[in-house]
Amino acid sequence: MTRDLRRYANQTNIRLILGGLLLLFLVGDGLIYIFYGNGAAIMGLICLALGLLPLIIIWVMLWGIEWLARKANRE
Repeated sequence: MTRDLRRYANQTNIRLILGGLLLLFLVGDGLIYIFYGNGAAIMGLICLALGLLPLIIIWVMLWGIEWLARKANRE
């Protein structure tokens, strides 16, 4: 039985990121909803989404650079 440690590390990183985002959105925005109400919770979701937008843009750009580098190495 062989183990692919890179795949395992990649899966673990993805799960940690998704778990952190899930906690941030559900617990964080849930607490905002409990203490401040519906309007504040909606604004909290908007602020969280807009706060993640730069990270998503950077991730997409880095993924595109990686894709271009792999494509250039094949040729």
